[in-house]
Amino acid sequence: MTAPRWLDPLLGNLGDVAGELEQRGGAVAALQRVRNPRRASVLILFDGDPSASGPTPPEDATVLLIQRASALRQHAGQVAFPGGARDPEDADDVAVALREAWEETGLDPESVEVVAELDPIEVPVSGFRVIPVIGFAARPSEVHVVDPGETALVRRVPLAELIDPAHRFMVRKSFYRGPAFAVGPMLVWGFTGGLMNALIGAAGWERPWNTDDVRPLTDEVRAAAARAQTWQETLR
Repeated sequence: MTAPRWLDPLLGNLGDVAGELEQRGGAVAALQRVRNPRRASVLILFDGDPSASGPTPPEDATVLLIQRASALRQHAGQVAFPGGARDPEDADDVAVALREAWEETGLDPESVEVVAELDPIEVPVSGFRVIPVIGFAARPSEVHVVDPGETALVRRVPLAELIDPAHRFMVRKSFYRGPAFAVGPMLVWGFTGGLMNALIGAAGWERPWNTDDVRPLTDEVRAAAARAQTWQETLR
């Protein structure tokens, strides 16, 4: 199984992703560098109709995201791609991404076709050098919260929600300013928001959205918490 044709525009333009990520966070953030960074990987897992041949994602296309538990000491409540630090027993960066996704979401690694690896991206705030691994699942396995102490929510987010201009804006906090997405109960921002923004742009999926709509991060975190409460109530 190879990647579906609707992923071809992204896979053929991965160089633009790294360039876009270098500009994230504003001029002050760009000056930061990681000293002796730890190596980590994240899994960017797409699924959707593998027979769709157009340049845009099919209606059922999704990407796998998690929301970290609110009690964590670092990155509490933030939305991320599944992933984490490399362990000594990990064979390579792909193995890290698949292991972490299994530990966090119960994802069956055998269901994933790895289609690309991006160049390492420095994340100064966490001290990691992150390798994004892009995968595709023609037959997605079941996913769920494995450890509630680590993960609050696991969700396959429709790409249509992420691409929709109505769900897109900028957030700011101190010197940081970057793209964000309000998708269901999730607020996607920071490294993950920047990476998702770069992926959508590199793939040519972007629709014009208001980049002058800059909102305080604290306001959007509160709004996401309210959406999450409503979301949970609808599941009962």
